[in-house]
Amino acid sequence: MPLPITLLERRKVPRAIFSVHPSTPDPQKVLSLMRTAYGMGVWSFDLSSPKQLESFRKLRDLTDDSALMGFGHLDAEEGASLLGKPLHRFESRIISTIRKDLLPANLTRNILPPSSSSEVLTQKEIDRIAFDPLRLERALSLFDPEESPFLLVGERYGDWLLALGRVDLLHEMVSRVREKGFIPIFSGQWATFVLPKAKPLRVAAYAVPINQKWSLFDLPRACDLIKKFDKPVISLNPLADGTLSKESEGAFSFLFDELKIYAAIPKVASEGETQTIVETLVKFPSFIPLRKT
Repeated sequence: MPLPITLLERRKVPRAIFSVHPSTPDPQKVLSLMRTAYGMGVWSFDLSSPKQLESFRKLRDLTDDSALMGFGHLDAEEGASLLGKPLHRFESRIISTIRKDLLPANLTRNILPPSSSSEVLTQKEIDRIAFDPLRLERALSLFDPEESPFLLVGERYGDWLLALGRVDLLHEMVSRVREKGFIPIFSGQWATFVLPKAKPLRVAAYAVPINQKWSLFDLPRACDLIKKFDKPVISLNPLADGTLSKESEGAFSFLFDELKIYAAIPKVASEGETQTIVETLVKFPSFIPLRKT
């Protein structure tokens, strides 16, 4: 069954990029479910972990299908350092800084992980966070633009860098990603917070969690923002970790028809879920945006 498509920077992509997460996270289980999805017409996969990347490469080898497309992930932590050390060594202090000084408590209570430290970064330390091209090069070397032309750049550290006021570092990372032949997509978690701040980035689209049950920070506000956002948006977790699987047609109608989302990245854990989503998706049309003149 042919899946509906859309365009990102003039490249055809399906309106659903499947994120394979079987209940048993074994590489063989991942590969088996990918093969099943491929047999149903799925040709694009989310590659958010090394297991998924490994399985995707095996699927390409098994099928000899060069049209299979992967969407890799690059956490912004891979492209920045403080005093020559990776940012994850300062994670507790970064979390404490954001929670204490940069965002209202009602916005951070449920979206930041717990911190083991009450110590915060000074403004001088925040200013000293630097672009780390060597670490970024190592991270990018895991991917091949022929098999994974799109990279989701940002993740949680992307959100945190925006909260620290260091969007300049994300500009550097996006630029380097493009130099290496990839098409960057900004990926964030706090939809209403990051979309306005990340808008200046030269990316093909913006991927944020959005569904009918949950969207950080505020679902009505996030929906209003997305409707007015004049750049492509991709929905992460459109079926709310599977809780909307039985209501997939309504969920995708909400995203595609009401919010005009370009594409979605649903998680699938079984053959049944995959089949349900595929059968639902074929009911929706392709979305080809008008070219600007």
